[in-house]
Amino acid sequence: MTQLDLTSLMNLTVRMNQVNRMNRVDRTNRTNRTDRMGRMHQADQADQMDQTDQMDQTDGPDGWATRFSRARRASGAEGGETGPAPRTARGAAVKGRRGGNAGCNRNRRAPGCVDEWCCPQKPPGVEPGRAVWVFLTEIAGQSVTMEKRVMTDSKRRGRLAVSALLGGVLVLTGCSSADADGSAAESSTKSQEQVDEAAAKETSDARIVISPKNGAANAGINNDAKVTVSEGKLTKVTMTTADGGAVEGTLAGDGRSWKPNGQLERATVYKISATAEDAKGREAHENSSFTTVSPDNSFIGNFTPEDGSTVGVGMPVSINFNKAITDRKAVQSGITVSSSSGQEVVGHWFNSQRLDFRPDDYWKEGSTVTLKLELDGVEGADGVFGVQQKTVSFTIGRNQVSTVDAAAKTMTVTQDGKTVKTIPISAGSPENPTYNGQMVISEKFKETRMNGATVGFTDDDGKGEYDIKDVPHAMRLSTSGTFIHGNYWGADSIFGSANTSHGCVGLNDVKGADDPKQPGAWFYDNSIIGDVVVVKNSKDKTIQPDNGLNGWNMSWADWKAGSAV
Repeated sequence: MTQLDLTSLMNLTVRMNQVNRMNRVDRTNRTNRTDRMGRMHQADQADQMDQTDQMDQTDGPDGWATRFSRARRASGAEGGETGPAPRTARGAAVKGRRGGNAGCNRNRRAPGCVDEWCCPQKPPGVEPGRAVWVFLTEIAGQSVTMEKRVMTDSKRRGRLAVSALLGGVLVLTGCSSADADGSAAESSTKSQEQVDEAAAKETSDARIVISPKNGAANAGINNDAKVTVSEGKLTKVTMTTADGGAVEGTLAGDGRSWKPNGQLERATVYKISATAEDAKGREAHENSSFTTVSPDNSFIGNFTPEDGSTVGVGMPVSINFNKAITDRKAVQSGITVSSSSGQEVVGHWFNSQRLDFRPDDYWKEGSTVTLKLELDGVEGADGVFGVQQKTVSFTIGRNQVSTVDAAAKTMTVTQDGKTVKTIPISAGSPENPTYNGQMVISEKFKETRMNGATVGFTDDDGKGEYDIKDVPHAMRLSTSGTFIHGNYWGADSIFGSANTSHGCVGLNDVKGADDPKQPGAWFYDNSIIGDVVVVKNSKDKTIQPDNGLNGWNMSWADWKAGSAV
């Protein structure tokens, strides 16, 4: 509200007080006008306004109506008008208050109003900047008219309306704030955490956010998918479906956001990979995968590996349903997995939404595995039916198994039973040892971000103990965050001699992931999804079979016991 509006409002309040004093003198006239008001309420609202205008004219030059009209003309002059709104405009406003679209309802309180006299829409003929004044004078006009006619609640209503509006002005123009002091992390002696923190300071300031969040289910197909960056600009964004189909998108002119061009498919897994640079040209990377929404009365199974792919011997067929399955037998009966090697393949339910298939031992190298989904019309839960009718196949590549000896701090890589390379490593520290057990590579990223806060490693201030935005040659081994990856921030001397990580297996590497001679680069280039990494002699427990694609850590008898058929 402007200073002009407040001044006019205060002048109006003074004039209304004068009217109140006049009304207390002329009690007889008030009684007569109360009778007239009763008759006016029986007539049409437009006729009431005409009668009110006639009363205004009969009050004389010194009457309240004249003074009120002068106030309105004064407001018009201050706001750029030459006089009060014509009678037709006033009539339109009154009709609007009876229920028209352009006015207001004086008998019902509108959202955001202080009382039943509130008009949330600008009356016809009111210029911008004067809406508040005309709104208040319209309210005051109603109140003063009632003041002259009846000596009851109408007189109080005018005061209350103005008081409420003044209160509203005070409320709207007030605000509050509170400051909170954050606690800083205490400094500590030289440690691996300090080395990680120092490395993070040397990495990009660009912060990439991909929506929906990684692992999200039931994502929207129209507006949910997007990539944004702060403190930098996006340089590359790729979005693909689970089978590798590219999704076209548009990068904003300022380089700070990206979104797909069209509507996404329902019940589809999408992957987004984004790269950004900060003001110093340092790159940051982020990756995410999510599943779009499906119709409420149907279910689908998102499966891995992809159709036509070549995978390692440890790759199970893993199906994640987008809805809980209550009739597991009916659903599993509609799914078959077979191998050209003739190996027996059995399914195992980890929970109501995950069903994995594998043989007793690793798949035979060079074999072909076929997955058939015949779920169309199968009722997986009450009133929820399958919609998939599909056949996919994938090929098993060479037999590569890499064994990490956490005590010896080495990794031995074998292909088809022959040792091809031994690599010095640095596994989890004594405080954060690496899981033991058989783990399957489920994802590969040439560079990715690793933030300790996402896996429970936080400082006293709640921030991650480490946050490295360009970890090279990273390959996922578990859902909980275990990776085997390159490490450029550790000294060369730690590899083969000290376990220093937060649980991952680290290989010597360089920043930028651009030196193929580094151990991290070699292992990345010679590994595929589905290869097996076995960790032994660590002080931690064996990884859970459902933590990643790691069902090999369950005995064959226990595995078969989890089948519904």
